Amino acid sequence: MEKRYYGVGKLVNTHGLRGEVRVIPTTDFPDQRFRKGNELLLFHPTLAEPLKLKIATRRPHKGFEILSFHGYTNINDVEKYKGGELKIPEEALMQLEEDEFYIHQLIGCEVVTDQGEELGKIVDVMQPGANDVWVVKGKRGEILLPYIDDCIKEVDVKGKRVVCHLMEGLL
Repeated sequence: MEKRYYGVGKLVNTHGLRGEVRVIPTTDFPDQRFRKGNELLLFHPTLAEPLKLKIATRRPHKGFEILSFHGYTNINDVEKYKGGELKIPEEALMQLEEDEFYIHQLIGCEVVTDQGEELGKIVDVMQPGANDVWVVKGKRGEILLPYIDDCIKEVDVKGKRVVCHLMEGLL
């Protein structure tokens, strides 16, 4: 089986001259993921294989994470990696509470209404702000379901099934 990796941050720019980088976190666990000493994998179009990086320093700054990595002490060492994606292997995922799930676990889940109507499958999860929006494709076309208690009634990621209540105005 092919090894899976999950994004935890996007390397968007350098920061200063000492090899620090500016990262937009894409994880709900930045304190754990970007802890000093942790290893991350850098995926970048210029790299044939993911590059293993060990975090030397970390500090949050204006919505970003400012990171440096062991062995990368100069802006010239890291500039070429702008636009790269920082990822972790599947086995490094955090254990979640019983009623919590990762976005990747939702993709492919069958969505049915609380009236028993099959709507289709979740193909994407958007994160526009206040709440996530689940994109469902099926025989009614594309439906956007807000991830709020009034709409999403039951989520069974093991059974790949979601039950929703179609609130007025969603179709």
